[in-house]
Amino acid sequence: MTELLKISLPDGTSREMPVGSTPYDVAAAIGPGLAKAALAARVDHGSGAEVRDIGRPFDGDARLELITARDEADALELVRHDYAHIMAEAVQALFPGTQITFGPATDDGFYYDVMAPASREPFSMDDLPAIEEKMREIIKADKPLRREVWSRADLIAKWESDGEAFKAEWAKELPENEDLTVYWSGDDWLDMCRGPHLASTGKLDPTAFKLMRVAGAYWRGDQRNAQLTRIYGTGWLNKKQLKQHLHNLEEAGKRDHRKLGKEMDLFHLQEEAHGSVFWHPKGYRIWRELEAYMRRKMDKAEYREIKTPQLMDVRQWEQSGHWGKYAENMFAVPDMVPEVDESGDGPAKPSVEKDADWMAIKPMNCPAHVLVFKQGITSYRDLPIRLGEMGCCHRNEPHGALHGLMRVRQFTQDDAHIFCTEEQVVEEVRAFCELANSVYNDFGFTYHVKLALRPEKRFGSEEDWDKAEQELRDAVAEAGMANDDYGWEELPGEGAFYAPKLEWHLTDAIGRTWQVGTIQGDRVLPDRLDATYVGEDGGRHRPVMLHRAIFGSYERFIGILIEHYAGRLPVWLAPVQAVVAPIVSDIDGYAQEVEAQLKAAGIRVETDLRNEKINYKVREHSLAKVPHLLVVGKREAEEGSVAIRTLGEKDQKVMPLNEAIAMLTLAATPPDLRPAEPADAA
Repeated sequence: MTELLKISLPDGTSREMPVGSTPYDVAAAIGPGLAKAALAARVDHGSGAEVRDIGRPFDGDARLELITARDEADALELVRHDYAHIMAEAVQALFPGTQITFGPATDDGFYYDVMAPASREPFSMDDLPAIEEKMREIIKADKPLRREVWSRADLIAKWESDGEAFKAEWAKELPENEDLTVYWSGDDWLDMCRGPHLASTGKLDPTAFKLMRVAGAYWRGDQRNAQLTRIYGTGWLNKKQLKQHLHNLEEAGKRDHRKLGKEMDLFHLQEEAHGSVFWHPKGYRIWRELEAYMRRKMDKAEYREIKTPQLMDVRQWEQSGHWGKYAENMFAVPDMVPEVDESGDGPAKPSVEKDADWMAIKPMNCPAHVLVFKQGITSYRDLPIRLGEMGCCHRNEPHGALHGLMRVRQFTQDDAHIFCTEEQVVEEVRAFCELANSVYNDFGFTYHVKLALRPEKRFGSEEDWDKAEQELRDAVAEAGMANDDYGWEELPGEGAFYAPKLEWHLTDAIGRTWQVGTIQGDRVLPDRLDATYVGEDGGRHRPVMLHRAIFGSYERFIGILIEHYAGRLPVWLAPVQAVVAPIVSDIDGYAQEVEAQLKAAGIRVETDLRNEKINYKVREHSLAKVPHLLVVGKREAEEGSVAIRTLGEKDQKVMPLNEAIAMLTLAATPPDLRPAEPADAA
């Protein structure tokens, strides 16, 4: 009797298949349409599921999920992996003697690090069209992608005989008793790879990829090693997706906050202060409006604002656990006065004693907030205590990781910590969910809520982690957000070392997501820093500490806002809300009168009295993203009116000055201060 394998399917049914069968065979048995659509398979033989080639035989009885283009995340990972290998094959076909290293998939494409043969210069943008064309030839050839298992010794010999020094070096470092896998593309090209891959190159759409750029890269990321060329590409399931992605990139370029920040005169960065922002008056006005808005929100939610030191003794950070986890990202300074030339003309010559005390510039506010909480005796009747701080922090980010406002070394958080009893946790988190929702709605963002669960390396007991994770789940459920409408998802292993956390992922105007808000349920830090309150029983108890932020950091949130609105900020946030522009100099007096009345109404307004044509003024103030331009001529002066040109609109509106002031005053009112919309009549 022929032995059969039991293959269980997601719908609860199962198939009996001969030994040696593959996921493709199962798909074909179900129907030819599925066999054609199946790209790969998720197979579980009882020790955990793994994604495998569609043509790789089962090892025994298994649970099977077939992956098609509808499983977009898995499908994109597969096709991008294949595009990377096909690019490497194309480069070696066009330029014999090229050495290849590695080529992973990325969030929107792929790359491969290669070394050009000695006979030519490193690869450049000029080479990309020919490489793309060769890739399309390989795809159209529909070459089968075939997996083989090789011994370590055979693979090393292969790479050395082919002159692939980088591959040989890597293979030599792999365990001696481990079989290694390679993939053939047809019968004439192979690469070392764990897989999985599609069944053949023809499964890819030859119109759904594009090579984007080249860059220098060091072998294994070490500048002491050989310099390679990294070729980047973007890859998708079809041409429509590629076209949309390229459109989004073009749109993102137009929205780049660094470009707009310069055009709008908001801020600048320079080498004298790596990773710190020089805010100009207009940029800092945005900051001030956001800060005032957030203070009003926090006051209404009964937070008490505090201010804590920038420098604290390193021993405090050791006790909190941050020094052990984040020391390499912290700035530390010796607690000493440097020696200087008594004349004041010579340079300082600091010398640090071996037993010198050290201070650390705070990378986060939480330990200091615990110290504030610990002052005096706190009763259970005092809880919850909500302490907020617009806290300036510093983190030692690598120079290469810095990116405008999005990744900086000095930043200010809209930070707060809630100290509460165990019984209060769910209600406090639920209330925060509603507070965050009101803020993001005010800025026009949609968002997803995700729960980041315990990481592999963590502090605290399993019992505490179980409790903390469940509290966050319960709070989101009570807030009505634990559903598909809010993109509810749990992320195993992505919590902080001391606590699970809820994350708010905002979606901007062109579909990008930004992780911004967070709240974390922490039982570790109060214990490590000995925070207590007096319970109803008269005994000492540990509070639960909820770490929370909504903007995250002001710098990054402003960068997100600039890109989300393409610089056309809501009127209440705009640094200059209106400009009055006279058509002729004879009207300068009326223009200044209009400006005075607008200022009296609280509008941030300027008057452009330059001797320039009105069309020039319109273009310039449009580039600066001024929301409203009030054009005045002789007729407007005689009638006491203004012609309003609103940014982004073609037509202008002429209206009496008092009506214009009322309109601009309402537009300039922050959303939390605007009168409520009238209810519909019953």
